[in-house]
Amino acid sequence: MFGPVVQVAYVVDDPRAAAQRWADRHGAGPFFVRDHIPVTDVIHRGTPSVFDHTSAYGWMPGPHGGCMIELFVQHDRSPSAVTERFAEGQVGLHHLACLVPSLDTALARAGELGLTVAQTARAGSTTFVFVDDVATSGHYWELYEPSPGLLGFYAMVRDASDGWDGTEPVRTLGGR
Repeated sequence: MFGPVVQVAYVVDDPRAAAQRWADRHGAGPFFVRDHIPVTDVIHRGTPSVFDHTSAYGWMPGPHGGCMIELFVQHDRSPSAVTERFAEGQVGLHHLACLVPSLDTALARAGELGLTVAQTARAGSTTFVFVDDVATSGHYWELYEPSPGLLGFYAMVRDASDGWDGTEPVRTLGGR
């Protein structure tokens, strides 16, 4: 619908513990954890909000090169595309992410399909949008345009998995 899926993301209670489980059970990793990721310009369903979250990012090997796995928790109950769907303590599939050449074109396509924007926000120079497809597909779509920084981050996570021997499955990235 929006292009190849580059990431599968789950809401979890504890990103570090979940990353350890994914490494142990699925061979994904290593995971890189970023605490309290700085996010600005959050708009949830047309209303300003905040999105304080911690994420663990790892690579799941597989056919055609595999895919990034994101395991994240929202630290509060501010209105968001997380809290509107998941009760406190509830976990599960949240979104599939796609890199799109143009957010405007992708959002027009979403509108043609009857999908609505649940949330928009910025992390650094990257604008990301959660498009609500829960009723039909059971998840949101996260859409963002490629940039050198974003593509570099994906490459770093993927490259860390090449030849990874399972040691140090959970690593910490800088935070605020």
